[in-house]
Amino acid sequence: MASIFWEHAVIPIKKIQVVAIYIACFLFTGKLTAQSTIGITGRRDTSYTNYSAYQSTRKTHPAIKLVAEIKTAAVTEEKNITYTAIANRNLLIDAFYPKIKSNHKNTAIIIIHGGGWRSGNRTQHYPLAQKLAQLGYACFTPQYRLSTEVLFPAAVYDLKEAVRWIRKNAVAYNIDTSRIVAMGFSAGGELAVFMGVTGNMPLFEGTNASSAIATNINAVVDMDGILSFVHPESGEGDDSKRTSAATYWFGYPRKDHEKIWEAASSLSYVGSSTPPTLFINSSVDRMHAGREDYIKALQQYHIYTEVHSFEDAPHAFCLFDPWFEPTVKYIDGFLKKVFSR
Repeated sequence: MASIFWEHAVIPIKKIQVVAIYIACFLFTGKLTAQSTIGITGRRDTSYTNYSAYQSTRKTHPAIKLVAEIKTAAVTEEKNITYTAIANRNLLIDAFYPKIKSNHKNTAIIIIHGGGWRSGNRTQHYPLAQKLAQLGYACFTPQYRLSTEVLFPAAVYDLKEAVRWIRKNAVAYNIDTSRIVAMGFSAGGELAVFMGVTGNMPLFEGTNASSAIATNINAVVDMDGILSFVHPESGEGDDSKRTSAATYWFGYPRKDHEKIWEAASSLSYVGSSTPPTLFINSSVDRMHAGREDYIKALQQYHIYTEVHSFEDAPHAFCLFDPWFEPTVKYIDGFLKKVFSR
């Protein structure tokens, strides 16, 4: 099966030759050490919510305010839409889009929630989806399978399916299919970038790899999502006190399995097909591990990028005032620039 990967590779083979060999074996031959499934509990993990993040963050930032949902007649909301079915399980997506249909087609934004690939849910960014829809974007908040249910790369497969669903339903939501954006916070930011660098790559397409519907992304917005699990700046992989979120997600500890962790890192795949990328970051350095190396790679290919960092901002800045409105402004400005709206 590894030959399939090489045939369709969208990045220089020499750059990640060893990485690709490892992940091809890992995903397709099953010949590596068996994954640990100890983290698959079959029970929903509700430890991370907007409110729990607020309660924790206000200890160090007492002036913050949790952003509430925004209700307006200008935005149509459709919730609990099934975008794909897996076995006996429906995966749901919510849509937020301008009520009045414009003569100009909408840019679509897929907003991916955070929570360490284990917790959180798609309601996390309802206020952001509502605000961006007010500005003329069609926003979608997909559910994806977490590490309590299944391991990497299942979440990637799910989100690729969400892209296909959006392309299939482009007419209904007045979407320009050449302007699809992956955006996410924390673990969702990591996934958004990974979607950007692995679009249409068979290795990460799931059971619909042969689908004629493309999964490439046209722009990426990363809000405090890491770019590499193995970068010196990354805090993932320290299981000395408790199992790290990434260890649960991969089913492999970083020690003795670093190539697998490297293979799950967006930095391993950045290349000439990588879309323009916006980084919006807190002051927590480890939450943008690998960013500078990623940007250097983008610059080699003359791919547009922007970076905006909030001084003294907590990790969950995008959920709170005073950072919510500036975050929206940065997103809108970036997308207008890259799509020449």
